[in-house]
Amino acid sequence: MGERTKKRLVVKVGTNTLTGGEDRLSQAAMLGVARQIARLVRDGHQVALVSSGAIVAGRQALSVSRNGRAASARAELDASYGEPRRSAPAGARRRDIPFKQVLAAVGQTKLMQMWDELFSKEDLIVAQTLLTRGDLADRQGYLNARNTLLALLERQVVPIINENDVVATEEIKIGDNDNLSALVANLIDADLLILLTDQNGLYTADPRRHSTATLIHEVPVISNEIIALAAGAGTSRGTGGMATKLQAARLATESGVTVLVAGGTTDNVLVRSVTGEQVGTRFPSNRTRMESRKRWILAGLAGKAAAHIDAGAMAAMGRGRSLLPAGVVTVKGPFDRGDSVNIIGPEGKAVGCGVANYSAADLERIKGCRSAQITTILGYNFGDEVIHRNNVVML
Repeated sequence: MGERTKKRLVVKVGTNTLTGGEDRLSQAAMLGVARQIARLVRDGHQVALVSSGAIVAGRQALSVSRNGRAASARAELDASYGEPRRSAPAGARRRDIPFKQVLAAVGQTKLMQMWDELFSKEDLIVAQTLLTRGDLADRQGYLNARNTLLALLERQVVPIINENDVVATEEIKIGDNDNLSALVANLIDADLLILLTDQNGLYTADPRRHSTATLIHEVPVISNEIIALAAGAGTSRGTGGMATKLQAARLATESGVTVLVAGGTTDNVLVRSVTGEQVGTRFPSNRTRMESRKRWILAGLAGKAAAHIDAGAMAAMGRGRSLLPAGVVTVKGPFDRGDSVNIIGPEGKAVGCGVANYSAADLERIKGCRSAQITTILGYNFGDEVIHRNNVVML
């Protein structure tokens, strides 16, 4: 595939950037993002926007504070939802997943309304796209989502993408928009993923606590030392932090996408990033673009399903061999036959990703056994390999 003269970008904007650190969406902050994206589109680039902020918008619309106490009568909606009030301490229930889904359902419409109004000022049309891991885990769903997004981009429509929190359960939830944006970058074969945050990039230490911390301009390899720099949770408004941005950067760079982590309030940050100016922290892609099937397999890196393997199996896979049940030590599910799963080496790090021939339940029964024993143990056989070498992407 030749080098594109114009860029295909995924821009992820975090909750803190969209709120300016407050408890409500900031129209000024959102307008700044919309104007920059509009300029890029006018210059011929294709831009997909992964936007956080639905839950904050829902809290704002329902006047519910973060500790769960209702500040207006509108929050009495919660009285008819879930268990009776006497079953839990005040505010406890409103912090659970179902009430967050209520906030997301209300807030997503408000969020999209604001984006639509702001992009309309720039004569651009937006399109709402809500995804879950389940949409992308299925090969056909992956291709359908890809085709729709590419068709929108070709028509200079800006897809506004968020996780479908209203229907997402723990099993299908991606969990944070950093990893969602990496999956989208993988999905549409993007050139660049820009993660806008409340920090100017990755520092040698937390700049909020260490005045001597310095910005790291480029990270060629996401090593254990780099990961250690990002330790720590996200803010009370968002679900991510620098650690999730490194997870996203790893997935995206393995897919052939360059990643930039930069400050959302940095002047003209998106346009400067596309022109190659040094802003934020850049994570250059470490492989050429993959064909679609391999990118779909690699999308499993953002998931929790995994097969932990021993040193012998790791060495064999390094030589291009398939993974056999004898080399599997531990299984982490759930996953079904045909799902993409992580391959975890003896040191606990992901060494690859592949399509499983057996479900987690089946693999739990045959792990550590010889391939000739599969039929005896299960009563059926889908092949000698747990993961065939043709269905593996090694890191």
